[in-house]
Amino acid sequence: MLTRRGPRLKPRGQHPYEALTPVFVHTVEEAGRYCDGHGLYLDVRPSGSRGWIQRLTIRGRRHELGLGGYPLVSLKEARETAFANRKLAREGGDPLAEKRRSRELPTFEQAAARVLGQMQGGWRSPKHARDWMSSMRRFVFPHIGRTRVSAVTGGDVMKVLEPIWHWKPQTARSVLQRIGSVMQWAVAMEFRADNPCERLGPLLGPQNGVVRHMQALPHRDVAAAIDTVRASAERPLVKLAFEFMVLTAARSGELCGADWDEIDRDGRTWTVPAGRMKAKREHRVPLCPRALDVLAAARAEAAGNPLVFPNASGNRMRDQALSRMLKRLDIPAVPHGFRSSFRDWAADETDHPREVVEAALAHVVHNAVEAAYRRTDLFERRARLMDDWARYLGNGTAAAAPG
Repeated sequence: MLTRRGPRLKPRGQHPYEALTPVFVHTVEEAGRYCDGHGLYLDVRPSGSRGWIQRLTIRGRRHELGLGGYPLVSLKEARETAFANRKLAREGGDPLAEKRRSRELPTFEQAAARVLGQMQGGWRSPKHARDWMSSMRRFVFPHIGRTRVSAVTGGDVMKVLEPIWHWKPQTARSVLQRIGSVMQWAVAMEFRADNPCERLGPLLGPQNGVVRHMQALPHRDVAAAIDTVRASAERPLVKLAFEFMVLTAARSGELCGADWDEIDRDGRTWTVPAGRMKAKREHRVPLCPRALDVLAAARAEAAGNPLVFPNASGNRMRDQALSRMLKRLDIPAVPHGFRSSFRDWAADETDHPREVVEAALAHVVHNAVEAAYRRTDLFERRARLMDDWARYLGNGTAAAAPG
């Protein structure tokens, strides 16, 4: 028997159980609330629309929960939800809190923004944060950006990665790692139970195993590249920054953030703070006479700016300024490649010991025993090495000085 009740009246006598039928729910026209059981009601409005409401006592207080409209939510689905809510309430839980929590679930894009905000404080360069979010906007957000983070599946991630897995292998690996970081955050926040990225490797298949090294010039061509840059119409500070980078074998990120407080002209030293170093360790760079000349020219160009190589607006020069200049001048190398040129020159043309060259490049000592016994940064020996490098670039002939 179907019981029609007013909106605030409780059914009398024995409560009904599964009193409604799909046909009745679909055809009933008279406005009112019709009880089905477990506190579940079909609410038929004067307009003819209808939806599901559940009356429930949660932690001693009466509540009405909206369970969705019909036909989007069927009678069967409404019953299942009502039963689950009543069971949860009897166990001391709060279906309202669970409902609010489901509404607060972030989309993948929102979750990615939160993950980036938490991680970027520990990164050395703002460039990494820009690259991180740029790859998300380009490859990931168009596919799953609006999907709730709890609903992202392995299939969704596969659709993101398949078009680029073999075409852009390095980018694809970075994207997979970044999606995995967002998924791991969602697991930690209890928005989902698993990280689908952890099981995709075998499904995506092996990538091209060829290692693609950064584009670099043979060391015999580096001097000509410096001459090309000097003779160009590029901004003077960009040209000076490039030559200083080559002379010191520094990374572009270390160079672009340099300020005058780091420079000791009398001691012929540039001290790069740990925050800008890849190894998170302060690094002293010996300066050859030509590097000091470059700094003098940069100081005149910078006109009192605390940065050694500011951009045109007086702010920190971006790493891309150097790479874009090289492209415009048709120099077939990337900024980082000049460190390889320096390394090859030291191995091919000099007798300087390997550990001195590796220290000049600020490479981490991976051998635990060697690292434990190395108590010096080999500064004086590195100074001789860098002087030889400058002479080689200036004369076009190697200076094979012993270490």
